[in-house]
Amino acid sequence: MNTNRKLFLILWTASIFGVIAILPYVFTLQGGIPENSQIPIYLLIVGQIIQNALIFTIAIFIGLKLAKKVGFGLPILEGWLEGNKIKDDLKSILGISIGLGLLAGVLIVGLDYLFSLMGVTISVAQASSITPPVWQGFLASFYGGINEEIMLRLFLMTLLVWVFYKIKKTKEGNPTKLSIWLGIVLAAVIFGAGHLPALMSITTLTSLLVIRTIALNALGGIIFGWLYWKKGLESAMISHFSADIVLHVIVPFLVFI
Repeated sequence: MNTNRKLFLILWTASIFGVIAILPYVFTLQGGIPENSQIPIYLLIVGQIIQNALIFTIAIFIGLKLAKKVGFGLPILEGWLEGNKIKDDLKSILGISIGLGLLAGVLIVGLDYLFSLMGVTISVAQASSITPPVWQGFLASFYGGINEEIMLRLFLMTLLVWVFYKIKKTKEGNPTKLSIWLGIVLAAVIFGAGHLPALMSITTLTSLLVIRTIALNALGGIIFGWLYWKKGLESAMISHFSADIVLHVIVPFLVFI
């Protein structure tokens, strides 16, 4: 099995783990496992896993294929699969990845507080009057670090940069910095905008609420996108996980002590 297939299998397996890890968090937000459901709970879970398995199969395949064309990748995992010693390489990204992730989490909390001062604050947890326990938030953080980075950076950002690369490239045949930054920002904004339909189902949208939703979600995405570009997908994953630890573990813990 070649390196690319092994890399695909590792990412695909990790994405399934992420889907399973977030299920307790999701069920809690939904008010628990539905008792009167006509479909057995195990079938609902299996259905979710199969659906996501198919989605991530496509996303990972396309992402890995296009990443090589635009100079992106997973240098730590690729080096490990090729038999290289990666201890020093891993150490070199941990500090900046965790540090920027924690910073992203703090900035998101701070920005959310500023919006709350303007009377703009809403979340699914607040809307349902349910806050998942810290351990569920910890597990959900794996979904953010793994699945969302696969979908938003490896797939979406890579695809966007590749499209811009086909339009214009440098003399050396690489994507321009403008193309990369457009990919970083657009992927982050699309992620934020993707939260709007769910928000519409629980509240009336206002211009400030739309701005808040996109801004809070895009803020971290820009940081993670930069890390994906400069350090590799592993760095973006570690950073996103660290940010989610702030948002889903540290902040809820501080609120309830």
